[in-house]
Amino acid sequence: MKRIFLLLTLIVSLTLPPQVDVNIADGVGCSFTIQAKNKSKKPHRGHRAAKRKQAKQAKTAARKARARQSASPVPLMGATAPAAMPADQQLLRVAVPTADCRTIAYKAISVSFDSRLRIPRCVAYTLTATQVAMADAPGAERRKNHHFAADPQVKASPGPGDYRGSGFSRGHMAPAMDMRFDHQAMAQCFLMTNMCPQDEKLNNGAWRQLEERVHRWARRDGQLVIFTGPVMPAGRPATVGPRADIAVPAAFYKVVYAPRQNRAIAFVYDNRPPAGGLERHVTTIADVERQTGLTFLSALPAQQQRALKQQCDLGAWQ
Repeated sequence: MKRIFLLLTLIVSLTLPPQVDVNIADGVGCSFTIQAKNKSKKPHRGHRAAKRKQAKQAKTAARKARARQSASPVPLMGATAPAAMPADQQLLRVAVPTADCRTIAYKAISVSFDSRLRIPRCVAYTLTATQVAMADAPGAERRKNHHFAADPQVKASPGPGDYRGSGFSRGHMAPAMDMRFDHQAMAQCFLMTNMCPQDEKLNNGAWRQLEERVHRWARRDGQLVIFTGPVMPAGRPATVGPRADIAVPAAFYKVVYAPRQNRAIAFVYDNRPPAGGLERHVTTIADVERQTGLTFLSALPAQQQRALKQQCDLGAWQ
């Protein structure tokens, strides 16, 4: 009898679906419980391959999106400015005595752009020895691969051809040689919001030599904070452009501060073919502030500001 019950139990367990308990009493006080195991189905190989392919496509799309953003010449402005701005960006703040100025935060430079004059009042940036090394490396960005362009996000931005026939160059305030370390930084320094009408001989001669000198100083000193812009005439400025509404500066200034050495210097060049060497154009930050109405380095303690703004020792920089 016991053998019959065992046989019946085996037959029933084989015919019932999984997770069905079988309990058959043998009539003699013995009972047998059989529970079929539920084997979880493994994903099909084709399904796993599709999942892997989908994940790979998503990673590729994300990588391409990042590359497009990095290569885009369109500036990032205001609250959307990248977190890659210099750590001491407080030092880049400049007080401008006009309500017509708008501060534009590009990837590597900060521009105080005057919408009435249609030129920048100040272009500020930090230049480090690492960036100089990258800019001077064989694989750095090349000037010939970049072109002048209007900034589409700034209504008053001149167009790339607005200086044509004026007798003035499109003078970079933040020079291209300092931006060659990064594609986007280089592209943005060619936007017309970084330009002023500049005498061609000044632009290609003494002013360029000053830019090269500052470039070398950054490599030597480790880090520089640099401010560049126009000095406007006392009266109504001359103008250029299709609508004669782009102001022509009377002169240009460059303010240089070395935070690690706590050393500062400034230069002013008239907007014409220069006379004399670097020594003839050196001045103090205080003098530049007097000529422009701007205020530099306001993030520093007042006593340190006063001392720096009176420095005028070119020998300490040579």
